[in-house]
Amino acid sequence: MRDTVIRELIALGQEDPRLELITGDLGFGVLRPFWETLPDQFINAGITEQNLTSVAAGMAMEGKTVFTYSIGNFPTLRCLEQIRNDCAYHKLNVNVICVGGGYVYGALGVSHHATEDIACLRALPGVSVVCPGDPIEAKLAVRAIAASQGTCYLRLGRGGEKPVNTSLTKFEIGKAYRVRELKPLKKSVAVFSTGAILQEVAAACDILEQHGIAAEQYSFPTVKPIDKHTIADCAARFDHIFTVEEHNIVGGFGSAVAEVLGESGESVRLHRLGIGDFYCSEVGTQAYLRDFAGISAQKIAQTIEETV
Repeated sequence: MRDTVIRELIALGQEDPRLELITGDLGFGVLRPFWETLPDQFINAGITEQNLTSVAAGMAMEGKTVFTYSIGNFPTLRCLEQIRNDCAYHKLNVNVICVGGGYVYGALGVSHHATEDIACLRALPGVSVVCPGDPIEAKLAVRAIAASQGTCYLRLGRGGEKPVNTSLTKFEIGKAYRVRELKPLKKSVAVFSTGAILQEVAAACDILEQHGIAAEQYSFPTVKPIDKHTIADCAARFDHIFTVEEHNIVGGFGSAVAEVLGESGESVRLHRLGIGDFYCSEVGTQAYLRDFAGISAQKIAQTIEETV
């Protein structure tokens, strides 16, 4: 997913000399093709994320379309005030890229667990929050972001994610996409997810179908603005909607869906699957921590099956 986005940024930068990429002194292995191809459109601002964001805002004020790049919480929570006051308040074209949403950097401990970022960024007025689920969504999303106006947060996995949403050819910010059609089984549910947990959710839906539960699966690569139409449509057709995210259960994707349903008048039951409201003191791989938090494919399927 990460490499896909950088390749697309190179293509976009070749098309538009106003595009700029700023890094916080990391990611050189993946960013090298960008600076070798477009050296005059690349800046290493050093390990100064707050200053990096203010520099991006200044460049955007001069007509640039700027992407900032860092890992985990560093481009978001560390410089939340600068994103709010310097970028979003002025409606500037600054696009914040986080590589390592969720437990990607699980072996480095809680300081590198990006598990509250969606909640914080979606609370900022005028900020779009885009969390692609696979490389296909990521490629299309970065092009849509570059063409949009205003401040955007792009939350990525890391690398090695497999394509899931293979039928997707067009991307619109604010729209969800159906990944799996409903099969004629006795029981059925709607399953929503955002971000790179998509692969786990797809595997969980495979397990559910083997156990006689049909899942209509949707990927929500945009958390803000959220696709109210898809939520309302599923609320009218299903008794149960499950949301899955690699993020704190408070304030994230599931909460965004709950806000829509709370004002809809529908009687559908919403079940939010994600990371509990705790700081994870466990250290391990992303797969290990997903299982620990109850959002591995097996545990997602188990929770849904037990519920319905």
